[in-house]
Amino acid sequence: MSGTLFLVATPIGNLGDLSPRAAGILETVDFIAAEDTRVSLKLLNHLGLKKNLVSYHQHNRVSAGPAVLSRLLAGESCALVTDAGTPAISDPGEDLVRLCAGNGVTVVPVPGCCALVCALAASGLATGRFTFEGFLSVNRKSRREHLQSLKGEQRTMVFYEAPHKLRATLDDLYAAFGDRSLALCRELTKLHEEIRRTTLAQALAYYRDNDPKGEFVLVLAGAEPDDAPGVSLEEGAAMVLALLESGEKRKDAVRQVASETGLSRNELYEAALRAQEGE
Repeated sequence: MSGTLFLVATPIGNLGDLSPRAAGILETVDFIAAEDTRVSLKLLNHLGLKKNLVSYHQHNRVSAGPAVLSRLLAGESCALVTDAGTPAISDPGEDLVRLCAGNGVTVVPVPGCCALVCALAASGLATGRFTFEGFLSVNRKSRREHLQSLKGEQRTMVFYEAPHKLRATLDDLYAAFGDRSLALCRELTKLHEEIRRTTLAQALAYYRDNDPKGEFVLVLAGAEPDDAPGVSLEEGAAMVLALLESGEKRKDAVRQVASETGLSRNELYEAALRAQEGE
């Protein structure tokens, strides 16, 4: 009889958030598959546990997955953990879950911390319907295509982002969506936790003068219904300037914004020039 794969959610910063059930599972399983064994070892030391740890992450999942499956099929039990939060959410653990489920291995979720749910709940934005978009591509073209596909999305959108990419992502979000309500949730559950309820334009201005620090969850308001007012010429000019700051040529930036908003290219060009001269 095959063993069980437990998906054990771990703290995203505050060790007190580990549930008693999660601690019990970590104690009783035969081995733990961890994104980074060094990080997981710190958690186990906190719990006073000594367990067999194996590495399972993005770069070794093709070989490590079948190895974990083999042990499960032999009757062992395994806890899958990521460095922080719920495994298999925007995480290579989804491949292991799929592999195990496809081979008849029981998969049991052990609920706990999840950064996207924590951020959404505290954002102050609509939570009834939302879409989780994970990490955006590091490739500029792919990132912008992804955002363009969300242009008409009316649900609240949630993104993960690293500090060194935050400014570029805010630029692209503003270029794609214009100015919208935004909650920047930083270092959730940690000592320097911060939830900044702001707008995209205000966030761009703030992080021009302040270095982003810590891991971010961005919660962005969805589009207004189709009968809402369109983008004004001033808003269109601001979108052009945001694209210019991210490296686009003026002609290409004007063409893109005109296509997205329906505004006149000539009027956008002149408005952007005026706005830039007025800075």
